Amino acid sequence: MEFSLLSDIVEYCKREKKDMAQAMVDYEMRNKHLTREQVYDGLMRVLLVMEDSVDQGLTQQVISPSGMLNNWAKQVYNAPIETLGASLKKATARAIAVGEVNACMGKIAAAPTAGSAGIMPAVLVTMMEEHKIPRERILDALLVSSAIGLIFAKNSSFAGSEAGCMGETGSAAAMAAASITYLLGGNEEQILEAVGFALKASMGLVCDPVGGLVEEPCTTRNAVGVANAFVSSQMALAGIQSLIPADEVIFATKEVGDLMSPKLKESAQGGLANTKTGREIQKKIFKTVE
Repeated sequence: MEFSLLSDIVEYCKREKKDMAQAMVDYEMRNKHLTREQVYDGLMRVLLVMEDSVDQGLTQQVISPSGMLNNWAKQVYNAPIETLGASLKKATARAIAVGEVNACMGKIAAAPTAGSAGIMPAVLVTMMEEHKIPRERILDALLVSSAIGLIFAKNSSFAGSEAGCMGETGSAAAMAAASITYLLGGNEEQILEAVGFALKASMGLVCDPVGGLVEEPCTTRNAVGVANAFVSSQMALAGIQSLIPADEVIFATKEVGDLMSPKLKESAQGGLANTKTGREIQKKIFKTVE
């Protein structure tokens, strides 16, 4: 059983009269020789880590060794101003929370990478809270996100060193957008539209970590990735169609990543990492000299 494109998964769903979550259960059972119970047990472990990392970032002291991150999640969560309502404010804080836990060497679930680990937890925890969705249904949403990750990995790259932050927070936003769309009753075609929108919004995003650390601007890009996921899902559920199919958008991310300068792909040699302030922060952290 092999899926090379997102359209392959959609065709399987139609042929077998199953949704995308069920299709991925079949994939895991056949390709990894797992039982259905083992598949869901593994998903539950991942979800619990995600929930715990969100909770840690919002309740514990999380100051990164570099000092760049300092309990920002709590600051956002408790802010009296809400630009687009309480739900998005909380989701934003949750994404930052996981980034701060990661920077403090806490336990996170790379979804799909450590640098983009805040997006999926923030979205799923927010969906559980705002829409009263049970954990069992959230596990199916994780399966749907895994379908997007599977195809993205085959045809592009998650690595910031290959595809920039487009490959990290871009793919995570697409996975999250797919999850939201699924949880709110979207069909397979709408799920793919949401993926296309999220990836197009992330196209060309560089990876330029200040000091080479997964902190600035990675953490705030996770927060923006959450907004991207919700907006992309909203458009798809409204019936808007992406003019470029999701599979082709994934191919385009690979092309853009290949064309991107190495200085803009995790090397900390370009972008924000190469600004005057970025270099001053690097010197302060690592006590470097000219």
